[in-house]
Amino acid sequence: MRALLFAAAGLVLAGPLAAQEVVRTERAAFRIAPVAQGLEHPWGLAFLPNGWMLVTERPGRVRLVGADGRLSAPLGGLPETVARSQGGMLDIALHPEFAQNGLVYLCQVQAGEGGFSSTLVRARFAESRFEGAETLFAAEPRATTGQHFGCRLAFGPDGMIYMGLGDRGRMDRSQDLADHNGSLLRLTPDGRVPPDNPFVGRTDARPEIWSWGHRNIQGLAVRPGTGQVWLHEHGPQGGDEVNLIKRGANYGWPRVTHGVNYGGGQITPHTALPGMEDPVHVWTPSIAPSGMAFYEGDAFPGWRGNILVGALRSRLLVRLTLEGDRVVAEERIPTFGERIRDVRVGPDGRVYLLTDDSRGAIWRLDPA
Repeated sequence: MRALLFAAAGLVLAGPLAAQEVVRTERAAFRIAPVAQGLEHPWGLAFLPNGWMLVTERPGRVRLVGADGRLSAPLGGLPETVARSQGGMLDIALHPEFAQNGLVYLCQVQAGEGGFSSTLVRARFAESRFEGAETLFAAEPRATTGQHFGCRLAFGPDGMIYMGLGDRGRMDRSQDLADHNGSLLRLTPDGRVPPDNPFVGRTDARPEIWSWGHRNIQGLAVRPGTGQVWLHEHGPQGGDEVNLIKRGANYGWPRVTHGVNYGGGQITPHTALPGMEDPVHVWTPSIAPSGMAFYEGDAFPGWRGNILVGALRSRLLVRLTLEGDRVVAEERIPTFGERIRDVRVGPDGRVYLLTDDSRGAIWRLDPA
């Protein structure tokens, strides 16, 4: 069966990559091992129950990755993606009952009347392709700008899917409840509005919104054992934020920020305002965080309970130590000097990294 699947999917062996020397950190030592290469701007990663992976490529593809690193040809059956600037085929998440229903969720940019928008797509994984794909939700209003699509996905313990969006390069959108962009959305698994969402019944607000006032959400994760939704978002020049999400809360952008305009110039004099939530952690200067995971595995016991964050601009892995709901320490861990787009913890307890490059790859941190 395994051989037939690989043949059907057109899998080929990824080329060799050199493993790195031992990296020693405050609470762990590891080697960086290659998993797969030959990926064009990989963006999101999901582990299948058998340990294989589904990985998205921003130009509009999804591939299957074998446990031995073999890459499939692009899997068919998905709607057309607009791969423009920062947009394309972005995040991917499995339904909590994937083993029974085979459902996969993708956040991809699609064209529509008025421009492009981040959309939520659901399809059934059928080994060498997807079947029954449908677009469940499209952010409105659309725009022709090519930046700040957000597009991170995560299922909560309540069974709802959370979808993080960016402001599409127009900061005013984040303070407009009639605009999906610049918000964290909460949807049922079939794309409907949960009746307990905070703005249900208001004529001046989109009912899908769970929190608002975000600039560009690039990391999204649920803290194990708590049900808490955490995210991080890009600031402008400075002011990247980690936020603990509260129902219906306003996170301030652009009325509140620790950053300034690119090239200098004040956006707002305020780093805090009444009625707006303060970030749990701020990076100034920016690291351009991307990807986010809570670590609870056995491979690195010293990291349990910590947040792991990739960095595009700073090209490293960041480990945040928590006490309660506060970040009390930060460790910046050098890896291999490439832009890290996503961070995931595998079923084996190891940490997997995606590198954002035209010759991108999947790497694994193995305990040393």
